[in-house]
Amino acid sequence: MRKKLSKPFTLESAAGRHITVHHFSADNAQKVVIMAPAMAVPQSYYHDFCQWLAQQGYHVLSFDYYAIGASHGEQLRQVDSTITDWARYDAQAVLNYALSHFSVPVVWFAHSIGGQLFGMLERHAEVERMVTVATGTGYWRDTKPSLKYKSWVLWHGIVPWLLPLVGYFPGARLGIVGNVPRSAMAQWRKWCLHPDYLVGAENLYQRYAEVSTPIISLAFSDDELLTRRNITAMHDFYANAPQRRHFVTPAQLDVDAIRHFSLFRPRAQELWERLLAPQLTATLPTKD
Repeated sequence: MRKKLSKPFTLESAAGRHITVHHFSADNAQKVVIMAPAMAVPQSYYHDFCQWLAQQGYHVLSFDYYAIGASHGEQLRQVDSTITDWARYDAQAVLNYALSHFSVPVVWFAHSIGGQLFGMLERHAEVERMVTVATGTGYWRDTKPSLKYKSWVLWHGIVPWLLPLVGYFPGARLGIVGNVPRSAMAQWRKWCLHPDYLVGAENLYQRYAEVSTPIISLAFSDDELLTRRNITAMHDFYANAPQRRHFVTPAQLDVDAIRHFSLFRPRAQELWERLLAPQLTATLPTKD
């Protein structure tokens, strides 16, 4: 795949708070796609996919939440940022930029937590569609059976003592998620221990029910993190959004595995063509 150069720039998402955004430009672009990343996953992970989308005729904006990836400008121990801040400041700044700088429809293309946070955004009604990929709740009891014990140990045993000891969550060293600011990890713990995840923990039922942006969801039977129950629960919170939900098995695509992260790796380009790109032009779902 021929590389298409991106243009990195900095956005001030709040006073003194800066994030790094990459713009992959296209000639005569038909839409602008915002690539909203998963928890603690740097935007660079998605850049091959973003480059490919730009070659298909889309402007693409990728970004890092504050203190993640290229938006990491200070010692993590000194960072005070919750996941809610990632939504209302960082993700909101990128959405505002897209809506004000482009005259074509805006698509929120969300991987995992990127789809969880959409209900916290302002101006969501101005988004043409949201495409979610492997998005579900993080409630620990609804995870895969093999993860339940590990989740219990993480939230009850590791996180409560490690955060005050280290000053942040050193996930890169532990092989769990990635490095996450202390306040963000503490909030995520609260969410994952609540049966209704972030919507219940923050009492956002009404706010999520107000979202009317059409949603197309892609979820996978071999996702190592999410069950169908996780996925259904998260999308049900968007109660008034027209939705089309796809639950895909590897056999349906004639591949060995899809899983939670593999779809954005360069070797999955065939699936970008067959599975991901079609969701950008598919007929929008409507409310019955």
